[in-house]
Amino acid sequence: MTIFIGKDKLDMAAAAAKSAAEKIRKAIAEKGEARIIVATGASQFEFLQALVKEPGIDWTKVTGFHLDEYVGIPVTHKASFRGYMRERFVSKTPQPMKVFNEVNGEAADKEAEIDRLEKLIRTAPIDVACVGIGENGHLAFNDPPADFDTNRAYKVVPLDDKCRMQQVGEGWFATKDDVPTHAFSMSIKQIMWSKAIVCTCPDSRKAEAVKGAVEGPVTNMLPSSILQMHPDCGMFLDPDSASLLKK
Repeated sequence: MTIFIGKDKLDMAAAAAKSAAEKIRKAIAEKGEARIIVATGASQFEFLQALVKEPGIDWTKVTGFHLDEYVGIPVTHKASFRGYMRERFVSKTPQPMKVFNEVNGEAADKEAEIDRLEKLIRTAPIDVACVGIGENGHLAFNDPPADFDTNRAYKVVPLDDKCRMQQVGEGWFATKDDVPTHAFSMSIKQIMWSKAIVCTCPDSRKAEAVKGAVEGPVTNMLPSSILQMHPDCGMFLDPDSASLLKK
């Protein structure tokens, strides 16, 4: 794991976007296409703004997947990650993407939706996964204790209280009771199978989770600690999120 601490949130986001863009361009140059995973949430705002402005990416050769979506949330809900991706990423690339594969949180048959996504993502390796870390240390919506063992690409997972309160704190929902109790989430193994990972994590409310992810033991009670095991993972932090790390 390599660690970059920006002088502020914008500096962090610019460095993360530059790293991700380099990997996307390299994949396109070597094999004619790139396949990426993109995260949502308040922590990714600045990163996505910077990524779509990176020069030299032929977005018509980029296939995207997103990490997760609430069960039962319509795309019109302000918390919908499908809506988030459309508004903040897919509609902002200079050229239309080759395809962006959404998770349909309203799918009547959850297993059929998981099977559909698994077939799509397994057609070729993922070149770069752009992810974040939750306040509870989750990776995607894999809250502790996370399943480190499943080989499925996606699964329906329960959301713990800390995760649900984070969504309230970020303004996506009015109260915890409004937050769905379950979500579709990409699995830990599927994320870790990516050739490279760019993890962007700002803000002091993430500092404890960042410390555990970077310096603590690898444990499913702090799911993002598994990133220590990836051979090409860049962790991009701002001074607040890095504040508890050893100097």
